Amino acid sequence: MKVILTHEVTGLGTAGDVVDVKPGYARNFLFRRGLATAWTKGAQKQVEAIAAGRAARAVKSLEEAQSIKGNLEAQQVTISAHAGDSGRLFGAVTSREVAEAVKAGGGPELDRRTIEIPTPIKSVGPAQALVRLHPEVQATVALEVVAD
Repeated sequence: MKVILTHEVTGLGTAGDVVDVKPGYARNFLFRRGLATAWTKGAQKQVEAIAAGRAARAVKSLEEAQSIKGNLEAQQVTISAHAGDSGRLFGAVTSREVAEAVKAGGGPELDRRTIEIPTPIKSVGPAQALVRLHPEVQATVALEVVAD
């Protein structure tokens, strides 16, 4: 089934890409979350318009992404979480909490869907998160998880 991505999906592509996926994946995941629309001839024209707009913004956003990357990598982000006596968290640190902590620490406002946490953060201490700012620019954010 051909679909047009409306948002970036890890492993599939970026907004405006036409990809071929299984019908169940499209119906149950992509369409329900608003990440894609069905492909039609009329929608193909919209894809071309999106691609032209994206190309015009690419240079500007690349420079902006590189400056944001420098700010994020220089910043130490502290996240306060509820933990037990042994330092184990009740739950895990989510991408939403990382985005809120970066903003509270004076950093830029990040979309939680651009933040990837490679391994679940379930204990107090240092950790890292990856932020996809641009298809060519990724920043590593240093996190410090403390018990509240």
